[in-house]
Amino acid sequence: MSWGEVPQHVRARVEDTLGEPVVTAVSQAGGFSPGLAVRVGLGSGRRVFVKAVGSGVNSVAPRLCRREIAVAGRLPEGLPVPRLLWSDDDGDWVTLVFEDVEGRTPPLPWRADTWWRVQEELADLADALTPSPIDVEPLADKMFSGWRSLAAEPALADRIDDWSKANLDRLAEVESRWTAAAAGDTLLHGDLRADNLILTDAGVVVVDWPHAALGAPWVDLALMVPSVVAQGGPSPAEIMARARWTPEPEALDAVVAAAAGYFVHAALLPPPPGIPRLREFQRVKAAPALAWLRERLQA
Repeated sequence: MSWGEVPQHVRARVEDTLGEPVVTAVSQAGGFSPGLAVRVGLGSGRRVFVKAVGSGVNSVAPRLCRREIAVAGRLPEGLPVPRLLWSDDDGDWVTLVFEDVEGRTPPLPWRADTWWRVQEELADLADALTPSPIDVEPLADKMFSGWRSLAAEPALADRIDDWSKANLDRLAEVESRWTAAAAGDTLLHGDLRADNLILTDAGVVVVDWPHAALGAPWVDLALMVPSVVAQGGPSPAEIMARARWTPEPEALDAVVAAAAGYFVHAALLPPPPGIPRLREFQRVKAAPALAWLRERLQA
């Protein structure tokens, strides 16, 4: 969505609050939000980042923006996250204005040196967020139940690969342990991907926090592995071998099963309104997640 496609009253509210007109608005590629995501240049030369979405675009997106306001507005200063400057919610359109971060998303496919730098800095962030500085619900409340959903939907399960079909009951059982396996007191991002990272001269800045939740400090990394592999990064074994935390094998099995089940199941569903590319991205991530799960279960 471009700046000009946003309702005039929303644009006027942003300009009135910032106290100066918007003279440039450059849409940012990446991610799956069906709403506005622009780097804005103001009359004074100042720059900010603006996100906005209305319920007519996608019924879920405004709720996620409201959740991001609740999280980003409470994150303490000093963390490598963009500062929320202002937000607005008129009951339909939700708007967030962040400080603009000078940098770029990681170049893809992943270069090994870039990934290892990112992995180390994400571990530093997890350290800084343990225990969580804000009160949020556990990640376990965000149910990953893809294999169990497939076991209850024979018509959908008939479309999965032969190995998953033959092992569906076992996969559902391993997945069922993920909530206990992922428990912890670290504030997790919950949706780490390359397009939610900005590389700057000072380090890695992590953006988009609507899925933040409590969990074990290694869970964010484990959930990110499929996208890293899909985008040319190191293997799951190499990534976890250099992880700062070493989860119990059974705990990692359960979280990997949860991730794989989520992607396999979600990729079979119709695309949500306004987000036509999402299912294809989930299919791309399902392949390495499933391969990792098979390797871990030695099947």
